[in-house]
Amino acid sequence: MTIRYMELVCPAGTPAALRTAVDGGADTVYCGFRDCTNARNYPGLNFDFDELCEGVAYAHARDCKVLVAINTFPRAGDEGPWHRAVDQAAAAGADAVILADLGVLAYATRAQPQLRRHLSVQASAANAPSIKFYQQQFGVRRVVLPRVLAVDEVAELIADTGIETEVFAFGSVGPMSEGRCFLSSYLTGLSPTSEGACAPASHVAYSEVGGRVLSRLGDVTLNSFARGEAAAYPTPCKGRYVTHGRSSYLFEEPIGLNAISILAELKGAGVTALKIEGRQRSRAYVAEVVATFRRALDALDRGDVVTPVGTLHGSTEGGRETRGAYEKGWR
Repeated sequence: MTIRYMELVCPAGTPAALRTAVDGGADTVYCGFRDCTNARNYPGLNFDFDELCEGVAYAHARDCKVLVAINTFPRAGDEGPWHRAVDQAAAAGADAVILADLGVLAYATRAQPQLRRHLSVQASAANAPSIKFYQQQFGVRRVVLPRVLAVDEVAELIADTGIETEVFAFGSVGPMSEGRCFLSSYLTGLSPTSEGACAPASHVAYSEVGGRVLSRLGDVTLNSFARGEAAAYPTPCKGRYVTHGRSSYLFEEPIGLNAISILAELKGAGVTALKIEGRQRSRAYVAEVVATFRRALDALDRGDVVTPVGTLHGSTEGGRETRGAYEKGWR
């Protein structure tokens, strides 16, 4: 397969979204099974085995790769679904699996040694010693880096480890250390690291009180919105909390990560692939974001001016965007 310089890795939350991403110019798509083995285990999303086989065939016929996210952590004594997911990804012809759990990595290395292994951001490997551990013990070929590193720090990791790196280019800012956030589980009893759904839809509720919309997760009210105000999905990290008599976003404001203006810097750092987040988003979102980044990467390859910031305002959370930790202005 011919891959452009920085591989464009795009979300496929459903078979229809997979086709949209492939047709829109993705080099690679990533998806998950319709169960707790992936970190986007929401109703109406994901693939069964037959759908994955069809998706792989569709993508491969158009020179596009397919990665399968098996990036949650098995419950003690119940590793069967995760082992089955690895075997089914291999049987479907997936190009790689994206793994986080040590036991699942060990199983994949032993049971499907020919299947390429990528390290999920859920493993939260953000320094050279941890990355080298996964390389040496499990033959991991690529690491998806957490959204806590500046561009120069990414470059240092690549120089030190020599591993392929995949970094987030569009989507959530990610204020927590991926794979280490349990806030949602305290409110719902379901862990996003095992059940695969932060703020599961079954525990989300909305109500209108005094002309304002309240969003709740379990028994906890996370936010209150005026009519027409931008409202984030009610995850604990995006709630507004009262401290010292003032209501504010303590963890993360409704704002989206967009690295399109620093593609040249990421390329210079040696980044292998750019990850677009959004398996739970619509096909229209996938079509717009994929097409925009495809044009920007093609322009970068030609030496042209890259698409300016602001092009994707309508697709960012809250209609605002940031480069996040890539440019640590507080240092």
